[in-house]
Amino acid sequence: MRHPNRARLSVAAALVILTTAACTSGDAESKQPTQATRTGPPSPSSEVASGATAQPSVQQPPELDSTETLAGLRQKTKGNASFAFGKGQKGEALIVAVRCQGKGTMKVAVTSVNVSFPLECLADEVTTTYNQVGVSGVEHSGTVSVEAPTSVHWSMTIGRGRPATPEPPAQTS
Repeated sequence: MRHPNRARLSVAAALVILTTAACTSGDAESKQPTQATRTGPPSPSSEVASGATAQPSVQQPPELDSTETLAGLRQKTKGNASFAFGKGQKGEALIVAVRCQGKGTMKVAVTSVNVSFPLECLADEVTTTYNQVGVSGVEHSGTVSVEAPTSVHWSMTIGRGRPATPEPPAQTS
């Protein structure tokens, strides 16, 4: 298992759906959609740790797996902030991994590629969300901006990695 601290709960599926549906990208015709998936074996894109397992700390930014490279990092922060991330290779996806705690909604914006998404943070639980952005221009360096109430503490890791293969749509009968 790549991230031993992950607790898999049914809440994670709902968070993935909300995060994926809320992702925005300008000029949709010239860009590929944002994906809330990871390369490699299936794993949840969001996690909420339960009291039964060791809860990850918001002090520690989310981890990347061994196939991904670090582009930027932000240690525990409270409220609004922005930080820069480094350039990647052509064909790589941008990974935006956020860990938060505290009641409120934070808005994450990657202005260089016109992508943003909201994250709902919980008062008494640490939530970690991984988003993979696969749009034109993600190989360039840029800035991530976060708008969050002062009640929300967060940390973030920006990475680069192989784009995930989209899952085929579910068949209904």
